[in-house]
Amino acid sequence: MRVLLDYRPALTNRTGVGEWVHELARAVGTLAGQGHSPASQLELTLFSSSFRDRLPASALAELPGAQAADCRVPVTLLNRAWYRHNWPPVEWLAGGRYDIVHSTAPLLLPARAPFRVLTIYDLDFLHHPDRAWAEMRTVFPSRVRTDAPAADLVVTISDWSARQIVNELGVEPERIAVCKPGVPGWIPAAPPERPDPGPAGYILFLGTLEPRKNVGGLLDAYERLMARWPGAPRLVLGGGHSGASGEWLARAARAPLAGRVDVRGFIPSADRVPTYAGAAVVVLPSWDEGFGLPALEAMALGVPVVVSNRGALPEVVGAAGLQADPADPDAIADALQRVLTQPSLWQTLRAAGLERARQFNWASAARTLVDRYQLLLQGTSRSGTPAGRAS
Repeated sequence: MRVLLDYRPALTNRTGVGEWVHELARAVGTLAGQGHSPASQLELTLFSSSFRDRLPASALAELPGAQAADCRVPVTLLNRAWYRHNWPPVEWLAGGRYDIVHSTAPLLLPARAPFRVLTIYDLDFLHHPDRAWAEMRTVFPSRVRTDAPAADLVVTISDWSARQIVNELGVEPERIAVCKPGVPGWIPAAPPERPDPGPAGYILFLGTLEPRKNVGGLLDAYERLMARWPGAPRLVLGGGHSGASGEWLARAARAPLAGRVDVRGFIPSADRVPTYAGAAVVVLPSWDEGFGLPALEAMALGVPVVVSNRGALPEVVGAAGLQADPADPDAIADALQRVLTQPSLWQTLRAAGLERARQFNWASAARTLVDRYQLLLQGTSRSGTPAGRAS
């Protein structure tokens, strides 16, 4: 079973999508190395392409059994060729023959392999293109409506997203594989010790500063929290910037937020454990999330969470965190104040979050994906090409 997986989202500064790609590739490789299963026959090749950035040796060291097809082709040039002309076939660049080509974006990669797979994390770019940028705004909304029904398999990351894909893109449920993220490998098995057994530390937001994350609503909520509680902990914004970040950064530097909001930028994996460990609560008030990996990371590290009651976040957090309407800054502020001022609630949520996080693991996601790959190879591609015969 020869699989080419598009590794490009994980090439640098891994955000939620990049973490999913990297950790899933690692789990699939680990499963393949165990032997005596269909996965043991899997040959995984990671495709990357950039003029400047190379697939780092440190990443490959974490990916057992995976081969690299690392091309020195500029991302912008390659995307233009693929999105506008559906050319060239990825095999020309990767230099191999594959049974399955798996795109980690909502668009099919041009390929000659008999089976093509794509990944849809959420459909916010379809519902609200104003909250997206670059190809997510200009290309994805039209292409996903044709590419998703044409794919041999659609992979997604939550039951919430799966339902949307069925209802809005017309993909049959049996052609969808739900591969939920697990706890990232950089998180220790035991949560770090905390100097205080209660809600001490800052309020932490972790994620790209983009419209979908409702950063403006979070700042509204924090202003309300400060007004009613002058001694409220400071707010830390951790995450890369987007084209919309300027407004929020300027606001954070003005009164009444000046000196109370700490903007830290993108936080690499190596620094995330101490960043979470310094937080009393993690808040994720997104308008929509296909999963919401920071909520899982926080729970796995014993940090209570306050999340939006929309998208996949209720599915991920369950009763282990507090939920609030992202359109209601007062509700977000209320939830934060409850967690920060009620030590018994804080301890309850901490324990519930640790237990909830144990339900998510990468091995389960990898088994689901490999099993679905195997089912593809046991059948025939939509073009009529017999399984296992890449042209």
